[in-house]
Amino acid sequence: MEEKKSIDFTDAEQCPVRNVLDRFGDKWSTLILLLLGTEGTLRFGEIHRAIGSISQKMLTVSLKKLEADGLVHRKVYPEVPPRVEYRLTDRAESLLPLLQQLVEWAKEHMDAIRTDRQTAGGH
Repeated sequence: MEEKKSIDFTDAEQCPVRNVLDRFGDKWSTLILLLLGTEGTLRFGEIHRAIGSISQKMLTVSLKKLEADGLVHRKVYPEVPPRVEYRLTDRAESLLPLLQQLVEWAKEHMDAIRTDRQTAGGH
């Protein structure tokens, strides 16, 4: 039987799961990753239009974080006006199946979760 590796819960800052989830588990990053995974290479305006409710500032911040973590590649073309395209990196491509599983899990359980939240008084 394979031995399971344990997680050190006492050092939250060094926990790889928490560190990664904190980084892309915000309100927008997962949506951006899923969108780029579905649509491929997109320009800033295309991402903004597709998500709709995200502000330009928050989209910029989210894309910079994803780029800093090596999940999104940003390519600037020397044109006037400048054209900038975003695509997933190989690292993000390897994450995509896990995110898609999370999406399926959420779809399957969201009605029950909403019901439980109402029963618990919205907490």
